[in-house]
Amino acid sequence: MFYERPHSLPRSLTLLVLCLTLTQPSLRAASAAPANPSAMGSQSAMQVLINRLAARGLLTKQDSADLQLLAEADAAEVQAQAAMTQAALARANAAEARARAMAAMMSSQAGSGTAVAAAPEPAEPAEPGRRSVPVRSTMVAPVMVARPDHSPTNDMMADPDVARALAKARAAEPTVRGTEPAFPEAEPRSAEETQLAVAPPPARPSPAPVRATSTYDVPPAADMAAAAEPVGEDVVRVTYVPEIVKAQLREEIKQEVLAQARDENWASPRTFPDWVLRVRLFGDVRVRGESQRLPDGNDNTGAFPNFNAINTGSPFDVAGTIFSPQFNVDQDRNRVRLRARGGLAVDLDDGFTLGLRIATGENNSPVTQNQSLGAAGSGQGGNFSKYAIWLDRGFLRYETGGLPDEDLMVTVGRFDNPFMSTTLLWADDLGFDGLAVQGRVPTGEDITPFFTAGAFPIFNTDLNYATNQPSKFKSRDKWLYAGQLGATWEITEHVSLKLAVGYNKFQNVEGELSTPFVPISTADAGDTDASRPAFAQKGNTYMALRDITPSPLNSNGTINQFQYFGLASKFEVMTSDARLDFNPSETFQVSLIGEYAKNRGYERDAIEAKAVNNLAASATSTGGIFIGGDTAWMVNLQAGAPALKHRWDWTVNLGYRKVESDAVVDGFNDSDFGGGGTNVKGLTFGGTLAISSHVWLGLRWFSATQVAGPQLKSDIFQFDLNGKF
Repeated sequence: MFYERPHSLPRSLTLLVLCLTLTQPSLRAASAAPANPSAMGSQSAMQVLINRLAARGLLTKQDSADLQLLAEADAAEVQAQAAMTQAALARANAAEARARAMAAMMSSQAGSGTAVAAAPEPAEPAEPGRRSVPVRSTMVAPVMVARPDHSPTNDMMADPDVARALAKARAAEPTVRGTEPAFPEAEPRSAEETQLAVAPPPARPSPAPVRATSTYDVPPAADMAAAAEPVGEDVVRVTYVPEIVKAQLREEIKQEVLAQARDENWASPRTFPDWVLRVRLFGDVRVRGESQRLPDGNDNTGAFPNFNAINTGSPFDVAGTIFSPQFNVDQDRNRVRLRARGGLAVDLDDGFTLGLRIATGENNSPVTQNQSLGAAGSGQGGNFSKYAIWLDRGFLRYETGGLPDEDLMVTVGRFDNPFMSTTLLWADDLGFDGLAVQGRVPTGEDITPFFTAGAFPIFNTDLNYATNQPSKFKSRDKWLYAGQLGATWEITEHVSLKLAVGYNKFQNVEGELSTPFVPISTADAGDTDASRPAFAQKGNTYMALRDITPSPLNSNGTINQFQYFGLASKFEVMTSDARLDFNPSETFQVSLIGEYAKNRGYERDAIEAKAVNNLAASATSTGGIFIGGDTAWMVNLQAGAPALKHRWDWTVNLGYRKVESDAVVDGFNDSDFGGGGTNVKGLTFGGTLAISSHVWLGLRWFSATQVAGPQLKSDIFQFDLNGKF
């Protein structure tokens, strides 16, 4: 038979229905069941399949309705074909029995010498679409009268053989009962032999009454040769095939459907063009409520100058009568802050990738992307004005290996921190500019060494420095050269240890005293002004950069003492990091994290000779005694889910740290603890709770106090709502 579908349905959909039907055991069983409506239920297997496809969104309502009508029509056609086939078999059996009975009667009469010419039995009109094959005999037979039920006359019944033959013929003939024919107990051809994967509908069509005839009723030649006819593109022929062929047919149809789905982009996963699949978008938004509490007793006499404000503006006249910019040490502050970031990662093939990210920020601070809502500054924000967006990441990367324990990666541009570290040395949001090489190679079953090395430009001297001088000053570029070696040790199935040691060489970040000169105004530049930090928080020890010569132009050094400040110490920071993880289950982890740092470039005597801050009052010295330090350490205990992937996942952490004044560069470390920077110590506590797989709440508390110098205590509370994609 032929399975035809409406032209409004795509060919791929028809193939999909057929493929699913052939591959579902329950549907195959339904298709092989006898065409008996009373045994089937109210729904055919095809209708169930159509309903399931519609429920899954693979079919529209219109397509579903069209397929339902098509299934009903096909089922009716199958039933009609089965009925016609069974009727033909019954008529053939009846005709054959009648012929045997006639032959027996002819033989019986021939023995008595009576010869009667037997005319062929009139053939009744055949059903439309069928041809009748008369059964003729060349033997003579006595004249007899046929009754309406086709039984012979009583004299013929006297012969026992004739009576048995006619009785068999009558039993084999179909009879008409209303509009539904009754057939002998001949085994019908199964539905699977007629067609595949189509079950009969609830109601059977009522064929026209079938009359008994003495001819063989067989399908016409056109029906018998249907399988050999060519079919159009819109027709799918379904025939009975053996199991081995059906298996091959299922696989071929499956591959054809998948190939067409990929080519026409109407099925997952290749819904979009190839280039789209190589791009991954990501982003996050964090809204933070922050409260700073500054207790009584903090020194508010001018002991905490804001060197970053001085160095990023006009030079400060230290001989003047006004205070330099100062940090807030005695007034509580509350603010709402926003951090929004968005970016993309692109697979460029052959191991190459690129990454881009933009982020908010009320200034170009390297350690945070927070934007205080309502804060007006640098021409943005305040009164519902728009906020600035900065280029936060932009890099190219080449990676080979790509295995968890074997990999080599080279990154250039601006990228995330490549080192194992904590916020003791590097802030969480800090981005690195330059080149980094990372690698790991396993040396044993449980130990995987790794390394990281890089060169990172911190500051590049302006090409026209100084802009107001015909003769330009010498370039003073600043660099960070860093390296780290470490290893991961899988101690047991549930316990692992990660250790690393690092060296960080900061070149030219310390201040340098200028050649002697006399600045007349704030526009005059010194030849070492570029040695001041481009960004700083607080805590490091500073020195004056300009060697201002006393002159009548400055009243012998009593006025116009316009000054910039630079770092008093060199920085060569050695670090040691450790992380011990205990994972009793996939959803719970306990981690102990620690870091130790020591500045090998710290020279106490040299710093004390030029320090302008971090001093303790002394009865014998008007300048005070330098009380800074070169060491920092922290320890943190964390427990909870390894990652916030599911609703109600949680983590808590408790830690303590101490960061002396010149242990690390204060412009690059944590921006939250103690207000950011160095020369702080104290406790940290925090927790997070996932309220969905992509949204979580956070609470943190920082209690910090000054390590050296005048008293400065602070308590900072942060309440976060985070969302990411």
